[in-house]
Amino acid sequence: QVQLVESGGGLVQAGGSLRLSCAASEHTFSNYHMGWFRQAPGKEREFVAAINWRGSRTYYLDSVKGRFTISKDNAKNTMYLQMNSLKPEDAAVYYCAAGNTWPRPSDYWGQGTQVTVSS
Repeated sequence: QVQLVESGGGLVQAGGSLRLSCAASEHTFSNYHMGWFRQAPGKEREFVAAINWRGSRTYYLDSVKGRFTISKDNAKNTMYLQMNSLKPEDAAVYYCAAGNTWPRPSDYWGQGTQVTVSS
């Protein structure tokens, strides 16, 4: 069973930074691509970033390129999303995901973590 547990959300001022974490099992890390999605109130869930199972490829939503960085630490079975220069429009519930589809892995989901950006 794939279990994904996010952490690291919170309230930050515009221009600030947050780092989200997603903990998963070793099996998940070794067998699935992983990614981050987000959903703002009244909007559909959208893809944000993905990293392949080897950690050798990444893919980003255009609006976060240069500001967000996805990475994974296989020794800790943890994936990260470093978010810099945050904007009010980045505010959403962020979900960790895993799956077989590249570049939008979405077979398994975490419970989500709230990111709030004040202007």
